[in-house]
Formats: sequence, C-alpha cells, structure tokens
Amino acid sequence: MSLLKIQHIEKSFGANHAVKGISFELGSNELLALIGPNGAGKSTTFNMISGQLRPDGGRIDWNGQSLIGLSERQIAQRGVSRTFQIAQSFGSMTLLENVQVALLCADDELLSFWHPLAKHKREEAMELLEWVGLESMASKLSAELSYGDVKRLELAVALASEPQLLLMDEPTAGMAPAERHQLMALISRLVHERQRTAKPLSVLFTEHSMDVIFGYAQRVLVLAGGELIAQGSPQEVRDNARVQAVYFGGGRTFQEGQS
Repeated sequence: MSLLKIQHIEKSFGANHAVKGISFELGSNELLALIGPNGAGKSTTFNMISGQLRPDGGRIDWNGQSLIGLSERQIAQRGVSRTFQIAQSFGSMTLLENVQVALLCADDELLSFWHPLAKHKREEAMELLEWVGLESMASKLSAELSYGDVKRLELAVALASEPQLLLMDEPTAGMAPAERHQLMALISRLVHERQRTAKPLSVLFTEHSMDVIFGYAQRVLVLAGGELIAQGSPQEVRDNARVQAVYFGGGRTFQEGQS
C-alpha cells in the first residue's frame, strides 16, 4: 500500500530547473533511498515534501491528503518528521532535556511554572534515549557529544512525535563507517518493529555512502539533473548502466567506486 504519492512535482529557482516533474511512491514500512550526485535535486525534493518549499506543479499526497500549501508544523502534525544533513540539538541542554522538549512540542504544550520541563514525560524520554543507545548519557550536555552521538540524539528527537513518515537527509553524513552502520541498523530495526504496531513507519532517506544505500535500502530512486533516471532494488540500481555513467562516467562500477 502506497502512503506517500509524488506526482510530477516540479521546482525552479529562476532559470535553474532543480526538479523536473518526478513521480514516485513510498509504501508502508518501506525503507526507500533517494540518491544522486550533488545538484541532482534530492534536498529540493525533501524540502517540498516537508513543507519548506512549495512545488511549482504536481501533487504530494500523504495518507490520501495533499501536503501542498501546509506549513511544516501542519505536516508534522500529520505524522511526518525529519532529520537534517547537519545534525542540530540544544547544546546547553542535557540529552534528556532535548528529548523532553521534543515530546513537549509533540503534545502542543508550553513550558510554565506549573509544568516544569524536568517532570515532563521523563520516562518516555528515557525510553527514546535507551532505544538509540544514549540512556547512559542522559544527564550529559548535548554540546559535549561526538558527532555520531548527536546524530543518534537527533533520531530520538525525531521519533518523539511518533511519526509514520521519517524523512532523513543524509543521516550518516560525517560519521565513521562503524557509526553509520550502527545508526542505519537502528533505523532498519525500528521500521521492522513498527510493522507489528498500529503506527507503522516508512523512511525516505538521501545518502552518499554506497555501503549504506546497498546495505539497508529496500528500494532505491536515482535523480540526476532534477530527473528520475532509475528506480528499483539495490541490485537493479547497482547494475544500471545509466546510473553508473552518472556516478562514474562509465569507467567504473559501484563495486569499484563505492565508499
């Protein structure tokens, strides 16, 4: 069953046609990779889905309802959450407080003298930190974390709203190989575990690391010059001559050139 349906979306910035009428679908409990060289249109596509940009044309439907024209907050309230290429957190707050703030926002509540942050859903926040492997550092300031741990904290924050669609823009950027595999294994396990609940999770992610793409994506979409040039299983995309030409000029294969 397709939950996210993208139909012929377009976006231009002056004379630059960043996205040229692409269409694709994302199913329930699917881990879908959107890849392409720099300037392919990946981030623009993400920004249109999450509400940061409005398409010039086409449709974006989530659970049968259009997302076009909705604010980022309205889209988030419909079960869509996002992480960014450059991970962010409140450096002066502890890990626990970062997650508690996310839970507070998800509940549409405001801080007050009668509702101190220290008491807000502490157990739920600890469970999220435990899930991403950070519970032992709950009282540590996020400014003191390694970059890989900030990425894991960002994932916990994104999950606070219990999303059904998680958009991840280069989730492993800047991470060491072992760290990125740990993070993607967490995400893959979450998708699998949420299959058995009333709130399944679908993930759309962009990525440059080929070991991550071919190791964790169930299906892969390839953009080049704002156009969708290929889609299919990781193996089908790996063997696609046009995709190899876009990445390597036809002189190498993914096996020889992947990072």
